[in-house]
Amino acid sequence: MRKQLLVAAILVIAVVLGIFIGRSWAPEGEFSGGDHGTGEREVLYWVAPMDPNYQREEPGKSPMGMDLVAVYADEVDAVPGTVRIDPTVINNLGVRTEPAEKGPLSRRIETVGYINFDEDTLQHVHTRVDGWIEKLAVTATGDPVKQGQLLFELYSPTLVNAQQEYLAAVRSNNEMLRSASKDRLVALGVTESEIARLQRNQSPSQRVRVQAEADGVVAHLGVREGIYVTPATEVLSVARLDRVWVHAEVFERQSAWVKPGQQAIVELDYLPGKLWHGTVDYVYPELDAKTRTLRVRIRFENEGEVLRPNMFARVTLFGTETDAVVHVPREALIRGGSVNRVVLSLGEGRFRAQPVEIGIESGDRVAITSGLAEGDRVVSSGQFLIDSESNIGSALSRLDDPSVEFVDHSQQQMEPVEEPMAEPMDNSQHQMEPVEEPTAEPMDNSQHQMEPAEEPMAEPMDHSQHEMEPGQ
Repeated sequence: MRKQLLVAAILVIAVVLGIFIGRSWAPEGEFSGGDHGTGEREVLYWVAPMDPNYQREEPGKSPMGMDLVAVYADEVDAVPGTVRIDPTVINNLGVRTEPAEKGPLSRRIETVGYINFDEDTLQHVHTRVDGWIEKLAVTATGDPVKQGQLLFELYSPTLVNAQQEYLAAVRSNNEMLRSASKDRLVALGVTESEIARLQRNQSPSQRVRVQAEADGVVAHLGVREGIYVTPATEVLSVARLDRVWVHAEVFERQSAWVKPGQQAIVELDYLPGKLWHGTVDYVYPELDAKTRTLRVRIRFENEGEVLRPNMFARVTLFGTETDAVVHVPREALIRGGSVNRVVLSLGEGRFRAQPVEIGIESGDRVAITSGLAEGDRVVSSGQFLIDSESNIGSALSRLDDPSVEFVDHSQQQMEPVEEPMAEPMDNSQHQMEPVEEPTAEPMDNSQHQMEPAEEPMAEPMDHSQHEMEPGQ
């Protein structure tokens, strides 16, 4: 008997030691009943690693066969949408934060533009009479010309007759007639040098020489040698290159920032490092209907003729400064369809998506009108991953909030007959008495079936005789 009691006592002691050793070797936080010691962490629930929506009250396996992960009380913030990230993960993701600053922002506009001829120096050459281009001195667009250089020679019967009239007036010694004839030659486009030559030679010229009035290049050539021209024909255009225009395109939302007289800087790709400084000369009154941009004109002196028409240029326009505003890097802003937001760093690895209202954009900075204060740190790199995790956590917290009322649609689906309907009609009588419905009186078709010959139809021909005649 004493031996049996000794064995039972040894078994009880072994069980107690086993329980004690098991609790001592259990992983930290395995028991979720609360704090079992000063160093233990409270487990709130267990969640699937690949699906945060799958939560359980005790350890186990996820639907994908993975071990559930414990979520501790000190990892959950009281503010919905707040997430905590391990410092090692932050370093691996390359998360970078910057403080929100407060100060004035320059209304700087960075855009593109194109170089064009200065239209104030553009000369269009037309003839004032009908005629033929007998000799064309310039043959291609872009050819350089000098002041006084021959452009073309024109033969016109009208000019020949006008020269003969002028010589006749000179020989008549009639000063009034001579002056009127000379004025007619000038009106027809004959230069003073040609009139002097005519008076000196006393013989009309069959060809009238047309010369360039200033230095430049041929911007447009619309004729060839031997072609017939009229006063409506644009023979050619000559433009100067010592001054050029730059047409910059400004977005519609920035059109109110641009005014004449503002400073501008132009840079070309083929001359890196060289800057041209100028001022806004003119702001055009209408927007381009296709690009929805406002055209701005900037005038530059073109020394050395390094600025050539149709070149692409990068243009920076400097407007007036704003008042002191809170602004953040443009890369920190997450643009949404209806709400813009930034990821706010709360310290100790905690982050939260913060909705903000934005103002103007100046270079790489964006003004924040509400939602941030000076000194708040925002995430400027890796914020999209944190923002997506924050949105998931915020949605889950709203599901767990008992104050949020959800509509149970299952009852609405199971009780469709309770909806108000019109009172149903008793169709039993109609179903039992179908013969009482008013119908047309049926016709007796028996006679028609027995007497088909009485139906009205064309009289048939008797072919029997024709068929029997050959056999007779």
